[in-house]
Amino acid sequence: MGNNHTSLDDILAEDMHHWYNKFMKESPSGLITLFELKAILGLQGMNEDANSYVDQVFLTFDMDGDGYIDFVEYIAAISLMLKGEINQKLKWYFKLFDQDGNGKIDKDELETIFTAIQDITRNHDIVPEEMVTLIFEKIDVNGEGELTLEEFIEGAKGHPDIMEMLRKMMDLTSVLVIIVEGRQKPNNSK
Repeated sequence: MGNNHTSLDDILAEDMHHWYNKFMKESPSGLITLFELKAILGLQGMNEDANSYVDQVFLTFDMDGDGYIDFVEYIAAISLMLKGEINQKLKWYFKLFDQDGNGKIDKDELETIFTAIQDITRNHDIVPEEMVTLIFEKIDVNGEGELTLEEFIEGAKGHPDIMEMLRKMMDLTSVLVIIVEGRQKPNNSK
């Protein structure tokens, strides 16, 4: 496919006009629905957990809650993934993991999200159950079985091994490459 982007630096080098053109090509209305996002990323026919994860990603990027991702939300999401500060990224991870919106994440929520991410990225290097166990052993110092935002951020920042696992697990480079290079079907090969 000719000009393949191989790093986040390549993706970041794209100028705003180029990003806007890509956005408008994919969504001429200027708004992306959840269905359109799944189509853009070639994510139809997923299992229930993976589908819920994509829904949750969409909801976290739909900052005004209107059911659409507009260009500003699109750029904010890409910017966060590419160059966001660690605290910003950890807050976004937490919001993504907190599926029921109660301000805490439990083992089931975390394991469900990690399993769904693996179903989408096809990266099975880290066993979700082991990662969840490690996170809760090291971060849930009170043994409550739930983590608040503050516990999650401070605990992740205080344990480089957990930060590295989160970075690997939450690496959305492949998703950004699809956005940059245009709509592609993962099982399609030329």
